[in-house]
Amino acid sequence: MFDKLEQIWKAREVRNKILFVLGMLVIFRFLAHIPIPGVNEAALKSLFASNQILGMLNLFSGGGMETFSIIMMGVAPYITSSIIFQLLGMIVPKIEEMQKEESGRAKINMWTRLLTVPLGFLQAYGMITLLRRSAAGILGEVALVEMGIMLITITAGTILLMWIGELITEQKVGNGISLLIFAGIVASLPKMIQQAIVTFDQTQLFTLIGFVVITIITVVAVVIINEGQRNIPVQYARQIRGSRAFGGTSTHLPIRVNLAGVIPIIFAVSVVLFPSMIAQFLIHAQTPWIASLAQWTISIFNNQLFYGVVYFIMVFAFTYFYTEVVFHPEQIAENLQKQGGFIPGIRPGKNTSDYLALTSHKIVFFGALFLGLIAILPLIMRYFTGVQAFAIGGTSLLIVVSVVIDTVKQIESQLTMREYDGL
Repeated sequence: MFDKLEQIWKAREVRNKILFVLGMLVIFRFLAHIPIPGVNEAALKSLFASNQILGMLNLFSGGGMETFSIIMMGVAPYITSSIIFQLLGMIVPKIEEMQKEESGRAKINMWTRLLTVPLGFLQAYGMITLLRRSAAGILGEVALVEMGIMLITITAGTILLMWIGELITEQKVGNGISLLIFAGIVASLPKMIQQAIVTFDQTQLFTLIGFVVITIITVVAVVIINEGQRNIPVQYARQIRGSRAFGGTSTHLPIRVNLAGVIPIIFAVSVVLFPSMIAQFLIHAQTPWIASLAQWTISIFNNQLFYGVVYFIMVFAFTYFYTEVVFHPEQIAENLQKQGGFIPGIRPGKNTSDYLALTSHKIVFFGALFLGLIAILPLIMRYFTGVQAFAIGGTSLLIVVSVVIDTVKQIESQLTMREYDGL
C-alpha cells in the first residue's frame, strides 16, 4: 500500500490531478456551509433527522439540505436530467442513435446541462414550499422577491456543483458527481461518531460491537457484489484470407451482478418521496376529504413497516428497470454476429439475444435483492436495536465503497499508462 502511495506521489501528473480533485472537494465542502438566511436551522436539522426520506435526499445533496446552504439541492437536478435523457433513449429512436456517436453524446450532454436549470428551479421551489408548510416553523413567510433570490441562488449552486463535478471527471481519477456525494457522506462521519459517543452508555456495548461487525460484513458484501460478474464464453470463428488465418480466439462477455449501481435507490427515493410531498401541499386544503386523504398519506408513509416494504419493492423493481435501460442483449448479439463471434452451443442472432436476456435477468435478481436490503438496512437495524444514533446507512456504504473502488481503478490505470509510456 505504501509503495503504491509513494509511486503516486512520484508521478507528478497523477499527483497534480489528485491534488486538484482534493482542492475541488474542499471548495464543495466550503460551499455546503454557506447558509441562506431566514431559516430555523435547529428545527431544520431535527426534521431531517426524524424523516428517513428527507435524510436520504440530504445524503445525495452532500449534507447541504439540513443547513439550507446555497448548494442545498446538490447535484440532484443534474442526476434527474441525466436519467430523463437515458429514458428518452429507450423511447425516441433519434436519441438512441445519438447515444451511439461521439458528436451525438456531446449534444445530449449539452441538453442535459440545459435541462438541469429548470429542474433546479422546480426542485428548489418544491423544497422551499415544503419547508414553509411544515409545522416546525422552519421557514416563515417569504416575499416574492426573496423567493426569486432563493431560487436563483440555489439553482446557481447546483450549476456550480455540476461544473465542479465535470472538472473532476476530466482528471480521470474518479467520477466527479460520485466523488461529490462521497465527500458529503464522509464529511458527516465525524458528526455521527460524536453523536454516538455522547449518547453511548455501557449497556450499549454489545450493540455497538454488533454494529461494527455488521458494517464490516456490509462492506465486504458490497465489494463482492460490485465486483461480481458472470463470464459468458465467446468464440470467434476462424477466417482464412489467402495464406493467413484470422480469428479463432476465445474470450468472454462479462455480465455484472449490479449493472445499475446506486441509480435504483435514487429512483425509489424520488417515487417514495412524491406522495408525501404532494400531501404536504394538500394538508391545509379547504375540501375536508382532500385534507383527510393528505393527512392519511403522511401518516402511512411515516409508518416504518409500510415505508420499508414500499421502499424495498421500489428498489427491487427499479433495478430490473434500469438494467433494461443500460443492457441491450439485441445490440450485443448483433455486434457479436457482425464480428464473427458466437456463444458455444447457442445459435447467433435471436437465440443469442434471448440467452443473454435470460442470463442477465437471473443474475440481476441477486443484485436487486442486495440493493433492496442495503436500502432498508437502517430500518432493520433500528427495529432490532431501537438505537437511532448508530443506524448504519447501507446506501452510504454502497456509495462510499463503489466510489473508492472506481477511483482506485482509475488511478491504477493512470499509473499503468505511465509505465507503458516509459515515464
